[in-house]
Parts: sequence; C-alpha cells; structure tokens
Amino acid sequence: MNGSSFMRPAVILLFVAALAAAPFAVNQGLLFLIGIAMLQAMFALSWNLMFRYAGLASFGHAMFYGIGGYAVAAIIFHGFPLPFLLAILLSTAIGAVVAFVVALIVLQRAAGIQLAVLTLALSQLVLLFVSYTDFLGRDDGLSGLARPVLDFGFFTLDLRSPTAFYYFIMVAFALVTAGLLWFVSGRFGRVLLAVRIDSERAAFLGVDVRRKRIFVFTLAGAIASFAGALAAPWAQIISTDSMSWFNSAQPMLATLLGGAGSYWGPVIGAFGLILVNYFTRTFVGLSEFMVGGILLFVVLLAPSGIAGFFEMLRRMRNRTRTASAREHNQ
Repeated sequence: MNGSSFMRPAVILLFVAALAAAPFAVNQGLLFLIGIAMLQAMFALSWNLMFRYAGLASFGHAMFYGIGGYAVAAIIFHGFPLPFLLAILLSTAIGAVVAFVVALIVLQRAAGIQLAVLTLALSQLVLLFVSYTDFLGRDDGLSGLARPVLDFGFFTLDLRSPTAFYYFIMVAFALVTAGLLWFVSGRFGRVLLAVRIDSERAAFLGVDVRRKRIFVFTLAGAIASFAGALAAPWAQIISTDSMSWFNSAQPMLATLLGGAGSYWGPVIGAFGLILVNYFTRTFVGLSEFMVGGILLFVVLLAPSGIAGFFEMLRRMRNRTRTASAREHNQ
C-alpha cells in the first residue's frame, strides 16, 4: 500500500497554508513546537528513506542529527567567522561524510538486527566522545546560541525574530520534502524499492545493491544532519540528548505512527507526536502513556499507520461508489 494518494494537492496546499498562517494564529510556545515538528519530520523522512526504500533499519540515526547540530553550534558558540548558510552546508556535509564512513563499515557484512545494533553502538560511542570533549561542552552541551542576521545584499533576514526563523525552517522543510519526493518517485526510487523487496534478484539484474544502499544511507545521514543543524540555533541549545537512543527512536515512532508504507507517513507521525506532547505537557507521564496507547491502537487496528488507514477509507469509499453506480445502472 502506497498510502500517499490520499494526500491530494488540495490537502497539501491546506497543510502548507496552515503552516504559513501559524505565526498569526498561535502563541510563541506552540510556534516553536511546530518548528520542531517540521525538523522532526525531516528527520523521520530521512530514516524512512533508508527503511522503506533500502530495507535498512538504523537504531542510531540520532548520531547524524546530533552531528549536524553540534557542528553548527560549535561554529556559532566559538565565533568562527563563517556565514550561517555556509555553516549549515558544512554541518550537513560533515554528517554526510560520517554517514558514508559508517555505511562502508556497517554495510560490509551487517544486515537486519546486526545493522540496527551496530548503528546503535556507534551512535553511543559518538555520544560518549562528545560528552568528554570540552570544545563541545561535555555533558552540558552548548547553550545561548545566537541566531544570525542573513544579509543577501538586496534584503536582510533577521533570524533573531522567531517568526522569520520559523519561515526559514518552513522553506527548508518544503524544499527537503519536495526534493525527496521527486527523488523517490523517479527511476532511482523504483530501483531502490526493487532492492528492498528482493536484493538478490536486483543484483542478478545488474543493480549494484551495496553501492545503492551506501548512497541511500549517506543521503539519509545528510538530511538528518541538515535537520539537526537547523534545530540547534532554533532551540539555541544543543546537548548530548540529541544523540541519545531516545532521540533515535523518534523517527521510528513517527514512521510507525504515520505509516512506513507512505511517503507522507513520517510527516504525519512527527506532527502527531509533537501535538500529543503539547496537549499533555502539564500532566507528568501522560505524554508517554498517550503515545504508547496511540501506537498500540495503530499497530492493532491500523498496521499501515494513519496514512494507510485514510488510504483504506478512501478505497472503501470508492468501492462503495462503484457498487452503487452499478446498481443504479442495472
């Protein structure tokens, strides 16, 4: 089940319009969380890129998210004379290089649960390294990160304004989402699906399976690092929590909730998790209880996730209409 067809252009435009109108309709606290939701959605999309299109399950994906965040945070915190956009690109590139090296190591022989455990172990090693590095703030991380003012010559964008930074994140989210959709909808995406479904047959047909998986792993790491690089200045803090196993679970939970079989599933799941956390924020422990209950409901009653559930309803409605039309014609 694709699960993406229910996301018609009208629904997508309505979603974009709601995001664009958010600064005028919600308070600063909720606006901050919507920005986090967009970043988490990019993070989840990068994880599902590996899982759905290459059959790779990483349990240490937060490593790349944290690398992107720490790289840009170190540049800002220590005052390196590097323009903000270049800092973001450099942080993304560092994440991509690390992801490429990790892919060369873990994809040499590991697969399935071995891959999951190896990526988790590597992420914890990186977390341990960061927690003992003074330059990166050790366990306390780096805080008080100043948001920059972008000068494009003909106009300036003051990211010190939460609204301006929010729209900056929104544009980045739109570009990543649209670009990744274009990528997976093309020939390369179909080849990747063939690799996931039957890697031996794909190899027999001439597909370099290992190279394709390394490329996808690297791209996923780069996107996760990009999201982390934006998250650090948005929150104005970065800590080892960004690399924790709990943060690695977030894109998996979002994908499971929204639906791994749908391109839009991770986006739906990421926003759903943020909303649950927001509306249960005043009740200690209720957020975890609600998330657990919702996931249990989804696994038992809608194993294809929220996106798959709506797609099922759409197909049932179409079948009902078709049956009614046939009866009417008879």
